[in-house]
Amino acid sequence: MLLNKLSFLNRIFHVFSVQATKKQGFSGLEVIFRTLWYYLRPMKLTDFHYDLPEELIASYPLKERSASRLMQVTGDKLTHGLFTDLPTLINENDLLIFNNTKVIPARLRGEKDTGGKIEMLVERILDDHRVLSHVRASKSPKPGSQIIFNKNIHFEMLARVNDLFELRCLDPRPVLEIIEELGEIPLPPYMNRNPEESDIERYQTIYADPKGSVAAPTAGLHFDNKIMQQIKAQTAYLTLHVGSGTFLPVRTENILEHHMHAEYLEVSEDLCEKIKTTKSRGGRVIAVGTTSARALETASESGEIKPFKGDTQIFIYPGFKFNCVDALITNFHLPESTLLMLVCAFGGYENLMRAYHEAVREKYRFFSYGDAMFILSA
Repeated sequence: MLLNKLSFLNRIFHVFSVQATKKQGFSGLEVIFRTLWYYLRPMKLTDFHYDLPEELIASYPLKERSASRLMQVTGDKLTHGLFTDLPTLINENDLLIFNNTKVIPARLRGEKDTGGKIEMLVERILDDHRVLSHVRASKSPKPGSQIIFNKNIHFEMLARVNDLFELRCLDPRPVLEIIEELGEIPLPPYMNRNPEESDIERYQTIYADPKGSVAAPTAGLHFDNKIMQQIKAQTAYLTLHVGSGTFLPVRTENILEHHMHAEYLEVSEDLCEKIKTTKSRGGRVIAVGTTSARALETASESGEIKPFKGDTQIFIYPGFKFNCVDALITNFHLPESTLLMLVCAFGGYENLMRAYHEAVREKYRFFSYGDAMFILSA
C-alpha cells in the first residue's frame, strides 16, 4: 500500500515538475517540484550508467605512483590537474585518513579430489585453519570433498554460506601462511590479464600493514613517499578489509533492492579523538578512498564518531547524510557500481555524472590503476 502511495506521489510530482518547466515565472516552484521528484522517486541502476571506451581502462600502473592526473570536483566546478597538486589542496588543520589494509594473494588454483580443475578466491580468513571463499569449478564441491593444491595441501569443504564456501585447511600451518605460499594477487577482472611480478608491489599501498584484503584500497595507490612528506596536514589510519564484493555488479534495477556485501573494519578510539579535534578547529576530515569513507560513516551512523570493530554492510547512495567525511580522494569507478553511487551521494549526482562524462572526453584513465578525483562534499 505504501509503495502504491509513493508511486502515485511520484507521478503527481512529475506532472507538476513538467508543467513548471513549461511556464515562465515559476522558478521557485520548479526548484521545489524538481527537488521533491528527485528525492521521492526510486533511483534506478541506469541512472548510474556511462559509456566507457575499453582503451580508457588502466590495465597497468604508470611508472610513478603519483604521476596520475587529478580531477577536482567542487560543486558543479571541475578543475583538471595532476596528483602532485594534492599537497597544495590540503590545509594544515585537515586530517587525511587512509585505509591501511594489505592485499593477500587470495587467488589459488588447484584441483578437486575427483581430478577437475578448480579456482579458489579467499573472501575472508575465519581463523587459523578456516576460510570463506568463492569457488569456481565445473561443478561445485560438496561437503566433505577436498580441494588439492600443489599435490599435497588439502582443503576440506565444510558448508555453503550463501554464495561462498566454508573451507578448512588440513595442513597444520596457519592458513594465511598457506595462502601466501600458494596464492597470487587477485587483480580485478576488468584488467583482463594475469598478475605479474610488478603487481606484488604496485597493487599495494606503501603503508599497507594488516593483512586481509582481496582488493586494494586503490585511492591510496597514488601516494608515494615524496607526496606523503609534502602533506602538511595530520594523517591517520583505519582498517577495512576489502572484499571481492566490491567488484560484484548491482543486478537490481531499483538500487534499494541491492544486497550489500559485508566487510570487516576497525576504527580506533585514538582516530575518533583526532577526528573530533580536527572538526573542533575547523579542519576537514579527508577520506582517502571509498573504503575509508564507508568505514568512517559506519562508525558515525549515530551522528557522532565512535570506535568500531566489526562488519559493515553500509550502502551509500544519493540522499545519504554524511556525518563525518568532508572531502574524498578516490579513483574513477565502474558504471552502475555501488562505488559510483557513493561518490554521487557525496559530491552530488549531477555533478559527479557530469565529471565522469568529462573524464571520458578528456581521456582520463579509469579504475584501480587509473587517475584520481578530489571531491568536496556537495
